[in-house]
Amino acid sequence: QVQLVESGGGLVQTGGSLRLHCAAAGLTVSRHFMGWFRQAPGKERDAVAVSSWANGVPWYTDSVTGRFSISRDNAQNTVSLLMDGLKPEDTAVYYCAAGPSITNWHLPTFPTLIDDYDHWGQGTQVTVSS
Repeated sequence: QVQLVESGGGLVQTGGSLRLHCAAAGLTVSRHFMGWFRQAPGKERDAVAVSSWANGVPWYTDSVTGRFSISRDNAQNTVSLLMDGLKPEDTAVYYCAAGPSITNWHLPTFPTLIDDYDHWGQGTQVTVSS
């Protein structure tokens, strides 16, 4: 059984930083695309950052490029999201997700759709005050 457990959310002022962690069990993160998504109240869940199993240059949505950084620790089987320069519009529930494996993705693009991901964490709240 696959489990993804997020931690590290909280309340921070504008311009502050947070680091989110995702611990995986029942799945080897080094063999999968791993992504962070977020969902603000009344909005759809959207991809924020995706790390390739090949550990190359990650994908980021435009609004967080230069502020957020996704990383993985294959030895610990974890994925992290460092968020700097936080803005009130970053307020959302953040979800860790495990996507296609090495053998199941044959496109030259990153998986960024909800339907591309099979396993999800429970989410962690990030609130940025103005």
